Amino acid sequence: MWYVMQVRTGTEESIRIQCQSNIPAGVLERCFIPYYEERKHIRGTWITQKKVLFPGYVFVVTDKLDQLYESLRTVIGLTKLIGTGRDIVPLTDQEKRFLLEFGGEEQMVAMSEGIIENSKVHVYSGPLKGKEGYIRRIDRHKRKAWLEIEMFGRLQKVQVGLEIVAKT
Repeated sequence: MWYVMQVRTGTEESIRIQCQSNIPAGVLERCFIPYYEERKHIRGTWITQKKVLFPGYVFVVTDKLDQLYESLRTVIGLTKLIGTGRDIVPLTDQEKRFLLEFGGEEQMVAMSEGIIENSKVHVYSGPLKGKEGYIRRIDRHKRKAWLEIEMFGRLQKVQVGLEIVAKT
């Protein structure tokens, strides 16, 4: 099962490293942070950077929730495991499938490319292809798109890289 931990924004990588070193391999199958690529124009050259897709969240995969919960007491900076009330709830199959389609096994959302035709966005390559309905805003200058996705039981606003190569 896939679970989500809430952490202080900016400490995601530190928490991931602590989890991998403090939690036994038999308890923790995988701990990861989804990232996205963005391109920035710095001093005349285009540089691809990776940024955290869901700031403040770290994902863990385990079948032994009780043992994981006990092991997480050794992790400094952890806020909580996401759930409803007192119950810790795993990601739904739909959320898990979306993350795998969007970021792949390595959980890296690559840059997408598209065009704007008659005020309508058409993405022709990248993970946003076929997911244009999630796009709420585009900044062509910054090469970013802001999406709204149902995740962790609420509507999440995330940014991803999107290059619009033409507008008609």
